Amino acid sequence: MAEERKPTTSTGPSPLQRGKACLRCRKRKMRCDGVKPACAQCVRAKKADACEYDDGKGKTRTQIMREHIARLEARVRELENPEQSAPSMTLFDPHALSPYYSESSSSSSYDSPGKLSYSASASPTPFPLGEQDARNMMSPLSVSTPEVDASVWESLNFANLASVSGVSSFNNMEAPPLDHILLEIFVPHRHQCGLDIHVGRLRDSMNLPLEEQRHPVLMNAIFLWACYLSRPGTLSQYEQLYLSRTTAAIGDAMQYPSKAVDLIQACCMLSVYYLSNGRLLEGSYYSAAASTLALQCRLHHIGSEAQSMNVDTWDASFDLPPPKDNVERGERISAFWQVYNLDRCWSVVLRRPATLPDSDHPMASITTPWPQRISDYENGELDAGSGSPTIRAFFVQQGQSTSLSSFSPAALRVKASALFEGANRLSSSWSPRSLATGSFSENFSAFEHSIIRFTTTLLPLHQVGGAIPDDKYALIVIHSLAHASMIRLHTPFMRDDAVSREKALRAARSMIHVTKLITDADFEFLDPVIGPCWASAAKVFETELTRLQTSWPDPLNTMEVRGDLETLLYVMTKLGAKFPLVAYHSAKVQSCLDGE
Repeated sequence: MAEERKPTTSTGPSPLQRGKACLRCRKRKMRCDGVKPACAQCVRAKKADACEYDDGKGKTRTQIMREHIARLEARVRELENPEQSAPSMTLFDPHALSPYYSESSSSSSYDSPGKLSYSASASPTPFPLGEQDARNMMSPLSVSTPEVDASVWESLNFANLASVSGVSSFNNMEAPPLDHILLEIFVPHRHQCGLDIHVGRLRDSMNLPLEEQRHPVLMNAIFLWACYLSRPGTLSQYEQLYLSRTTAAIGDAMQYPSKAVDLIQACCMLSVYYLSNGRLLEGSYYSAAASTLALQCRLHHIGSEAQSMNVDTWDASFDLPPPKDNVERGERISAFWQVYNLDRCWSVVLRRPATLPDSDHPMASITTPWPQRISDYENGELDAGSGSPTIRAFFVQQGQSTSLSSFSPAALRVKASALFEGANRLSSSWSPRSLATGSFSENFSAFEHSIIRFTTTLLPLHQVGGAIPDDKYALIVIHSLAHASMIRLHTPFMRDDAVSREKALRAARSMIHVTKLITDADFEFLDPVIGPCWASAAKVFETELTRLQTSWPDPLNTMEVRGDLETLLYVMTKLGAKFPLVAYHSAKVQSCLDGE
C-alpha cells in the first residue's frame, strides 16, 4: 500500500498535536511524523507492524490483548479459589440438546430437566469470548508483534494459559494450542494406563467437526493423565480441573452408543488414575463401571456376531454401530482387553472378585480375539476371531495355539493378567475340606504348569533390553506379572511348606532379575501395576527375613535377603515418585529393613 506522507515546509515537518504520535514513539519519547499506517521512525526501525495509534476511535491491539489477559487471569483466580468467587456462567435451556453433540436420534435429546447439570468446570465456555478474543485464544502468534510479545505476552505465562485450556471439548471452537501440547505429552505414555489407540486418527479428530471428534470424556481423561504425568511440573496443578471435566462428561457420553468405546476407555483411565494415587475405592468403582459397560456393549463377543444373530433382539438398544473399518474394529478389541487387564490385575490388589465373567455360558464367555498392534489392524492383518472361547482355550491349549496374534505383546499381557488373577483366586480358595477331594491339588499342579509354560513363551530376559521401547516396557510388566503369579500361588503355603517357600523365593528373585533391566528413563513409562508385583515379591522376602532372624538355636545370615529387599526398595522408591500407591509399598519395605 502506498504511504501518503504529510507535506513539509521548508522549515521542517509541522509539529503534531499532543497525543497524535504513535504508541511506540510515545513510549520512546521520539519525534513522530504521524504518518499512517506506519510512521517514519517505525519504518526506519523495521517495526512497521508495531506502529499503532490511539486515536480514541477503537481499541488498539495492545488494549485488546490486555483486556483478554485480564479475563484469563480472572478466570484463573476463579478456578483456583472457587469458594471465594461466584463464577459467572451461561445458563442453558435444560430441554436443549447436549452441549457436546447433536446426533439425530431420540437418545440425543434430554427427556427431563433433571438430566442436565453444569458446574463451573464443565461450563461450555468459561468466560465470554468476543470474535477478536476467540482469534487471540486460538493462535497467540497470529496477533503478536515484536512490541506486543515483549510488553504483553510476558504477563500471560504458561500456567495461566494452562488453567483455561481444554475448553475446546465444551464449545464449538477448534482445540486451543495447549490441548495439542497435552496430547503430545500423553501419547508416549498411552500404554502406561492401558490405552491402545490409533494415534494419527486421535490427533486428526481434534480438527474435525465437533460431532466427529472423540468424546470429551476421553479427551479430558487424556489431558488429565498428561497433567498427572507432568508432576511436579506446572501442569500438574491442573489435574483437578481435568478430573472434574472428565467426570462431568460421563453422563453425556452415556447417551450416545457411538461414543461408548470412548466412555469405556475413559473409565479405565480414571480407574488407573485413582488406583495409582492410592484412592482405591474410586478406582474400584470406575473399574467396575468399565467392565459393566464393556459387557453391555458386548465387547467380549467381538467375532461372534454371527452366533449372536440367533439371540432375540428385542433389547438391542445397547448394540454398537458396526465399525467403519479394521482400525475401528481393532480399537474396540483393544478397548475390551484394556478393561480385562484392569479388572483381572487390580481385582487382586483390591482383594475382591473380578467383575468380568468368563464361563461356558454363551452370554458370559469371552470370545473376542486376542489384541494385536494397531498397525496390524491398519495394514489389514486382522484376526477376525472364530467365536470360540479365548482365555479358557489358552489355559487348555497354551503353546499349541497357531494364531500369530496370540503372541503379540498385547496378547501376552492379557495372558499374564489371566494367570495373575487365576493364581490368586485358586490359592485363596484353599480350605482343609479341599484336601479331602483331591481336586485342589490337581488344579494347583495344573495351574503351576500353566505359569511355567507361559514363561517359556516369553522373550528371554537378556533379549528384552534390545526390544523397541514400548515392547520393552510391556515385557518388563509381563515377566513381572508371571513371577508374581507364581508368588500368589505359593505364598499362602510358604510358612508351612518348604517346597512352596522355595518356589516363592525363586519367583521373587526372578523378579529381581527383571528389575535390573530397568533404566532410570524407563521408570517414566512403566505401568503402575508393576508396583503391586514388586510388593508381592517384597512380602516373600520379608517373610523369609523373619524366618531367618527367628531360627533356632542361632539366627541365620540375612545379608542376601536384605540385599534383595534393598533392590526392591530402590525401584519402588523410583516409581513411587510418580505413583503414590507404589510409594506406600516402598515405605513398608523401608520399615521392614529398619526393623520396625
